[in-house]
Amino acid sequence: MEKLLSLLENIEYTLVGNKGLLSENVTSLSYNSADVCKGAAFFCLAGARADGHDFAHEAYKNGARVFFCEHALALPRGTLQIIVENSRLALARTSAAFFRHPEKKLALIAVTGTKGKSTVCEMISHIFTHAGKMCATVGTLGIKIGAKREPTENSTPESFIIYKALAEAAAQGAEYAVLEVSSQALCTHRVEGLRFAAAVFTNLSRDHIGAHEHPSFEHYKSAKKSLFSKSDFALICADDAFAEEFAQACACPFSTYGTAEAADIRALGVRPKQSGFGVSFLYSEGKMQARVNLSLPGDFSALNALAAIAVCRRFGVPLTRASKALESAEIRGRLEYVPCARRDITCIIDYAHNGISLEKALATLRAYARGRIICLFGSVGGRTRERRRGLAEAAARGAEICIVTSDNPDFEDPSAIIEEIASYIPREKCFCIADRAAAISAALNMAESGDFLLFAGKGHEEYQLVCGKKLPFSERELIKNHIFKNYGLIPSP
Repeated sequence: MEKLLSLLENIEYTLVGNKGLLSENVTSLSYNSADVCKGAAFFCLAGARADGHDFAHEAYKNGARVFFCEHALALPRGTLQIIVENSRLALARTSAAFFRHPEKKLALIAVTGTKGKSTVCEMISHIFTHAGKMCATVGTLGIKIGAKREPTENSTPESFIIYKALAEAAAQGAEYAVLEVSSQALCTHRVEGLRFAAAVFTNLSRDHIGAHEHPSFEHYKSAKKSLFSKSDFALICADDAFAEEFAQACACPFSTYGTAEAADIRALGVRPKQSGFGVSFLYSEGKMQARVNLSLPGDFSALNALAAIAVCRRFGVPLTRASKALESAEIRGRLEYVPCARRDITCIIDYAHNGISLEKALATLRAYARGRIICLFGSVGGRTRERRRGLAEAAARGAEICIVTSDNPDFEDPSAIIEEIASYIPREKCFCIADRAAAISAALNMAESGDFLLFAGKGHEEYQLVCGKKLPFSERELIKNHIFKNYGLIPSP
């Protein structure tokens, strides 16, 4: 609870209405009218599908009397409107003040890129934990503080949620917080006011381009680059085609990492582990080297681990401790092995939801598969349609059988999405099943001994987004508890 006037320290504004409220306490900040309680300040945020200004009257009915808005509204007497140029920018700056600047109490680490953000964040947190240092994480896999993890709406949530998480982390004694920083977050001021002690760039490819995202690839790229004006140090993946461009954009010292010979920090001799499902490589930085064994497969897993170790070393974690810690790292929904009743097939869940990530996932599994690869996937509705052809072509190249099904259709017709994807896949290897649960059952029942099954797109998610509602849906549990009609087996424990 803070005095309203004290929250306006870094905001340019015009006041309309009851200025006496400036001396009153604000109990909370809200941008969802349904969550408003008495004493809350309501922020009218303009989104892709809805405008918060249209919900101001509902917020008033629920108890709000202070409104941050971008233009004056016809609200009842007794209210105070704080007119600002950008409501999201105001939310970020007000949130920092409301939580008494928790960002100054932690060393903040940012990870950006098209792919690999979640994995690098989780690996960094895993290493810090094993080194006896508390690290909070904010990203696609949720907000994790200590043993508690809560889901997030986006890879990078709204600024209020971030500052609230940082405040809780600082209160619990955390030293570090690592955040996934998306391009949309950078465009919409979600990380406004945060200064990062270190920032990682993993890679860049065409994605998130469409009506409700970025208008062009250049816009997407420019948004990513802006992170490095908010950082004290940068770590750039030298293997990426845009590495030099991002290095030039850095307004801070930087190092490079990768398998490329010119990289400052290198992964040498990347290869599948001699036993088990994973990858091994030699971490090399100057004269220092250490063997790293991961339970995650693929060259990209080695790159993610390389970045995580390099970041943690910068904060004093010894190389041997960091490399040893990653032996036990498992990332939920990222090439995650899921046991099922049949032990002669391999089921993998992954978050791959664009063509490049799906192609890499399939190529990685090919190095381990003794039989066929069956790929089950779909594509989200209401987002960039460029993904669909890329997904279809990647699946057609990398799998013997493609099962096209629903992902998160939202307000779009699932059958239309599936039909569009299927049009890019040869008919003889394509099966279309709109109901994802039925599609999972079909994939498991058609599997033969030695086959690898990749369930792509959902990853860590425990829901399906349908017509704006998140319906409970656990792909993991469906796989674990599937009863094979052709074999009469019982569900695995």
